[in-house]
Amino acid sequence: MAFPVPPIDEVDLGQVFRALADPLRRAVVAELVADDADAERACASFAMPVAKSTKTHHWRALREAGLIVQRDAGNGTFVRLRRAEFERRFPGLLGTVARLSPAGRVPHG
Repeated sequence: MAFPVPPIDEVDLGQVFRALADPLRRAVVAELVADDADAERACASFAMPVAKSTKTHHWRALREAGLIVQRDAGNGTFVRLRRAEFERRFPGLLGTVARLSPAGRVPHG
C-alpha cells in the first residue's frame, strides 16, 4: 500500500520549506539525495534518535510536503525521494539541501 502524496504540480514550496526546517528531516533528505536516483530504503534504516511516534510524525511531514513517497510492505515501510519530479519542478533545491546538511550527520536530541 502506498501512502497518498500530492501531485508534483500541487506541491507548495512553503510547505516543503516548513518540512525541511527540521534538522532531522533535512538530514534524512540529504541521505536520500546521496543514495541512487531511484533508491528505495526501509524507513527503519535511518538513524533517527527519537521515539517511534516522532519518527511517524517526521515521515508524514516529508510525505505531505511531497518530498517522499512511502509504501507499506508487510512489517516494514519503505521510502523513496521524489528526486526527478522535484528536479523538474524546483531545479537544484534537493542538491542545495544535501550540501547544507551532509548525509550521515543526523542531529541528536
